[in-house]
Amino acid sequence: MDHYDQQTNDYMQPEEDWDRDLLLDPAWEKQQRKTFTAWCNSHLRKAGTQIENIEEDFRDGLKLMLLLEVISGERLAKPERGKMRVHKISNVNKALDFIASKGVKLVSIGAEEIVDGNVKMTLGMIWTIILRFAIQDISVEETSAKEGLLLWCQRKTAPYKNVNIQNFHISWKDGLGFCALIHRHRPELIDYGKLRKDDPLTNLNTAFDVAEKYLDIPKMLDAEDIVGTARPDEKAIMTYVSSFYHAFSGAQKAETAANRICKVLAVNQENEQLMEDYEKLASDLLEWIRRTIPWLENRAPENTMQAMQQKLEDFRDYRRLHKPPKVQEKCQLEINFNTLQTKLRLSNRPAFMPSEGKMVLDINNAWGGLEQAEKGYEEWLLNEIRRLERLDHLAEKFRQKASIHESWTDGKEAMLQQKDYETATLSEIKALLKKHEAFESDLAAHQDRVEQIAAIAQELNELDYYDSPSVNARCQKICDQWDNLGALTQKRREALERTEKLLETIDQLYLEYAKRAAPFNNWMEGAMEDLQDTFIVHTIEEIQGLTTAHEQFKATLPDADKERQAILGIHNEVSKIVQTYHVNMAGTNPYTTITPHEINGKWEHVRQLVPRRDQALMEEHARQQQNERLRKQFGAQANVIGPWIQTKMEEIGRISIEMHGTLEDQLNHLRQYEKSIVNYKPKIDQLEGDHQQIQEALIFDNKHTNYTMEHIRVGWEQLLTTIARTINEVENQILTRDAKGISQEQMNEFRASFNHFDRKKTGMMDSEDFRACLISMGYTMGEAEFARIMSIVDPNRLGVVTFQAFLDFMSRETADTDTADQVMASFKILAGDKNYITVDELRRELPPDQAEYCIARMAPYHGRDAVPGALDYMSFSTALYGESDL
Repeated sequence: MDHYDQQTNDYMQPEEDWDRDLLLDPAWEKQQRKTFTAWCNSHLRKAGTQIENIEEDFRDGLKLMLLLEVISGERLAKPERGKMRVHKISNVNKALDFIASKGVKLVSIGAEEIVDGNVKMTLGMIWTIILRFAIQDISVEETSAKEGLLLWCQRKTAPYKNVNIQNFHISWKDGLGFCALIHRHRPELIDYGKLRKDDPLTNLNTAFDVAEKYLDIPKMLDAEDIVGTARPDEKAIMTYVSSFYHAFSGAQKAETAANRICKVLAVNQENEQLMEDYEKLASDLLEWIRRTIPWLENRAPENTMQAMQQKLEDFRDYRRLHKPPKVQEKCQLEINFNTLQTKLRLSNRPAFMPSEGKMVLDINNAWGGLEQAEKGYEEWLLNEIRRLERLDHLAEKFRQKASIHESWTDGKEAMLQQKDYETATLSEIKALLKKHEAFESDLAAHQDRVEQIAAIAQELNELDYYDSPSVNARCQKICDQWDNLGALTQKRREALERTEKLLETIDQLYLEYAKRAAPFNNWMEGAMEDLQDTFIVHTIEEIQGLTTAHEQFKATLPDADKERQAILGIHNEVSKIVQTYHVNMAGTNPYTTITPHEINGKWEHVRQLVPRRDQALMEEHARQQQNERLRKQFGAQANVIGPWIQTKMEEIGRISIEMHGTLEDQLNHLRQYEKSIVNYKPKIDQLEGDHQQIQEALIFDNKHTNYTMEHIRVGWEQLLTTIARTINEVENQILTRDAKGISQEQMNEFRASFNHFDRKKTGMMDSEDFRACLISMGYTMGEAEFARIMSIVDPNRLGVVTFQAFLDFMSRETADTDTADQVMASFKILAGDKNYITVDELRRELPPDQAEYCIARMAPYHGRDAVPGALDYMSFSTALYGESDL
């Protein structure tokens, strides 16, 4: 940086130390000499003089004082006319004192260096003068000096291809920047379309020649010097560009008026786009809800657990993948709607009324129907899974019991229909009779099993089991066979009793064996059936109950073993008698088919089934412990997340109605809350994961928490929607405040009045509270006037007034700007002395896209004016704002 190279906006604060020995780059010095000399001569020629050598011609101070008088329009002290060194120093000091009087601090620049012809000091002094009188007062959109000049260049060259002004050195090397500035203001002077970026010499010479010939801007640089320098001198470029700025500043007022109209057009276009976006987003969302609800309302049951599990998985995918984006769309839809209404109110435009059936209330109602269907569908899915699980268990139990019973009844009908008693001896008859009695005892013992089979079949029918016909057919067959067995049993007893009178001898021991063996055998079969019986439990208590029952069963085994030994002892005694007395019994018990070998085999089988049952119960106990851990894990998280969501909702509600600090403070506070809420999302996802594990484990209840995943989901979605909506409301309040010029004190008064009359503390006043608020603020009105005000603050007729609507109403009541006055001012600047503006003038003063938009809006009004193709003020304002607005 050179000793006089400073930021333009603080050029009055130069460096504390001046490096007197610092040398300029030779190329930069050459460019500065030529530029500064041309700039000085552009002003000196107004006084009829000029300079040839910048460091020589200012040495006596006379032309320097003359230069300052020309550019400032003020008279300096009378110069010394002597030719001595002291006279020259005096004149230069007078010039330097005048520069200092303008607020410029000259560091290390003394009159002696200027009188001695010091090039570096002379160039630094001229640059300081240029900064003060040519650049400092440049102001563009709240920026000034160097930044203002740079912003002006960027704004003017923005529409031009291959032009990208970022600085005052290399951005100008190709010459297109200078040509673009000329073409933007005087398009007839340069054919910009024929310029090439790869021909900088032609571009620069074209711009410099045109500026000198037609714009009275002297040629301050040589194209060859700029192209041949890696980085052109910033001060030389800035000085040259400032001449273009001052040359074109006469068109600034017209450009400002055009910009104002451009802004109006841009707002209109943006609002129309927002309306189109709302309609499309609302249509898409409603269509998605319309397609989704029939799917959620479909209650067609499946026949298998696998099919229902697939339905449940599809529902989880919907919850996890398909619904969340739609929640975001719904939230964004409400935000866009509120923002659009606010912008329309600020532009004094009528409120936006969506197409029929696409109001925010309609979408909320449709969304409520979706969530109701969603809740019912999930409950139905879980109930169906429970039902199918129960059905599968009952069906398997039915098959087991039916198979055991059918195995037992196999051959019984044929046995009961035998005529063996007709040729039997007395002992055989007695044996047959006792055997039949034993059979009847066995038959009675099986009565419970038949009743169990019928009860299970009945329950399967009541639960709508898909294979009920085959179950019913099998059950009916068993019942019919059981009735037939009863009839055959009765018939055989009657036949044996008739024969019994002829037979007297019977083997009591065999009879006792049969009577004791049959119940014991039945007990063993029942034990084996119970030990192999499947079970389904859902809690630790249930599995503990089964374990306790099993332990009680194992406690009966010693007594059962004693009974087995007693039965085997009877058989051994019979064998001993047969062997002792040589009784011809053919080695079989005539009263029963149950042999000691069968008893021992079944007993051994029972002993083997006991440890298997132990293992099954232990595994189920472990599974229930795991399920209990999942319940506790989910409950612990849900009991934290649920209250956290409620607390955040309450905190957001308090922030939205507090009056602490500015709206920006509230907005920052809310965004911090939003960030903390977004950062909380992993905990929700973790809870969703735990909930999925619980569902996969088929856990249907949880005593460790009152919160369900549905509660958490709904609360989370409401929290996201509330924080987004609240932020949007505060942003709209800021937009309204800035647009209407509302002070912070007024904003606090509006908020205090609103909070006072928001008696229910819901963030909204009902119509009666709003009426009381207006009366308290000094409004006197009848029912008609109040109805008119309500139509403004409650265009959707919801019966409530939000703070944003209240703020809009109060700001409109206190506004001190007049849209019509602004339009008139803009129109007069563009129209000049005549009272109309033509289409060609619009195309020249506005950017192409906005000019065409304005012309399209003005087309219906062309026939109203005396001048063809032009608009007077009323037609012009009506085309932009509508007849009802002005």
